[in-house]
Amino acid sequence: MGALDGLKVLEAGLLVQGPQAAATLRDWGAQVIKLELPDFGDQARWILRPDGDPRPPYFIASNRGKRSVTADLRRSGGRDIFLRLAEWADVVITNFTPGTMASWGLGYDDVSARNPAIIYAAGSTFGPLGPDAGREGADLAAQAAGGLIATTGAEGGDPTPVGATIADHIASQNLVSGILAALLARGRTGRGQMVETSLLGGQIWAQASEYTSFLLTGRVPGRANHGNSLIAGIYSILPTADGWIAVVGVVGQARVAFFEVIGRPDLAESFAARLYSDADKDRLFSDLAPIFRQQSTDHWCELLGRAGIRHAPVRDYAQVADDEAVWSNGYLIKAADVGGDHDVVGTPVRFSATPAQAAPSAPELGQHTEEVLVEIGYSWDQIEQFRLTGAI
Repeated sequence: MGALDGLKVLEAGLLVQGPQAAATLRDWGAQVIKLELPDFGDQARWILRPDGDPRPPYFIASNRGKRSVTADLRRSGGRDIFLRLAEWADVVITNFTPGTMASWGLGYDDVSARNPAIIYAAGSTFGPLGPDAGREGADLAAQAAGGLIATTGAEGGDPTPVGATIADHIASQNLVSGILAALLARGRTGRGQMVETSLLGGQIWAQASEYTSFLLTGRVPGRANHGNSLIAGIYSILPTADGWIAVVGVVGQARVAFFEVIGRPDLAESFAARLYSDADKDRLFSDLAPIFRQQSTDHWCELLGRAGIRHAPVRDYAQVADDEAVWSNGYLIKAADVGGDHDVVGTPVRFSATPAQAAPSAPELGQHTEEVLVEIGYSWDQIEQFRLTGAI
């Protein structure tokens, strides 16, 4: 049994934010029914690799283990199916543009009238209030509008987006946190509530330290410059003979050991200050770069490791997947399926008594439509009528 065994989730989500929140709950034991538009489905089904591989990675990553039901929520039959499923569910998850579900008669007020205990979790790009509430957007918009892109790269160079849908992923986990808190509150009061998060809000929350610095001083933090503009010390990635290595904060007496390990004990006196100014960091990293370029990443990892200096190699996905620790911790796993094992991304959370379990595969579009509709009480004649009217 998973930690959320018995929890019933109805997801009407698109792409990453809503679907990944539901996927997290599913891996932790919840049952998830995913509603998709007939003949099209979640937009993530159509984001394919440029090499023509027909397997959609965005859809697979966020929808494994769910049951797919097709229903056109704009039609009366689809609306009826949604509301009946909402009566069955503990949690509804959606990330349509704010106002869309309500315009179809499927907003929180409509659903809670049928199921007062429902937790209605809604994600958006820019938040539910303000002049941008009704704007459509996606991960890149939030990275840009939330200030993240402005922190990347080096002073004088071009900023760059983070090469992953990080805004979506952060927002999805914020949505999960809100859902779990609302479920705890419902356990005390018996009442459900609406939970709302956004990509923009998640980006600001993820940069809380940097935003706090700005709010305290009025000064906008600078670019990352291979590290973090707020950390006034040895905290940076450095080029090696065959890649890059991260040196992750060297403080106090560890600095003497660090400078000795790299063969430059004289730098301990030159950079003896507890906090380094931006000018200090520029001079120091100009000295360190040619030193680290003389040896391989593995060489520096071994030396720094022996000296107890915090560090990590800068790795690509293939190198990460080759790390035994990644598999032993369950961050990547082999999931058993009818056709054999599949390598999939596991959950980053471990439970000692109620282990998470990732499913190996995502559903085909509408794979479980008839199965689910029969379960919630529709007759075969009604199901056929839904099909004739385009509701499913």
